[in-house]
Amino acid sequence: MSIHEYPLGEGPSTRLSLSLPQGTADAVRELIGKREFSGFVAKMIEDRIRRELLAEDIRVYQEEHGAFTDDERAWAHEALTGTVAQEHDAA
Repeated sequence: MSIHEYPLGEGPSTRLSLSLPQGTADAVRELIGKREFSGFVAKMIEDRIRRELLAEDIRVYQEEHGAFTDDERAWAHEALTGTVAQEHDAA
């Protein structure tokens, strides 16, 4: 159970101070514009947190049930991307 008052991505905005390398800040501004900077950073942080949580869930699942088979990995790839995974030739 989470101790947070709001779920990830929800709740009122909170002003924070953030330091970034100048090149990174410039690239973000060029990509999305100055007005959308905070929203972009928030979305990237939320995405990273979700990936970290998913990776942990997958790690725990495999500890309990064993590693995913090649068939399970192929099914997941197709389910997530809509494309069939290419098999790698051993040659």
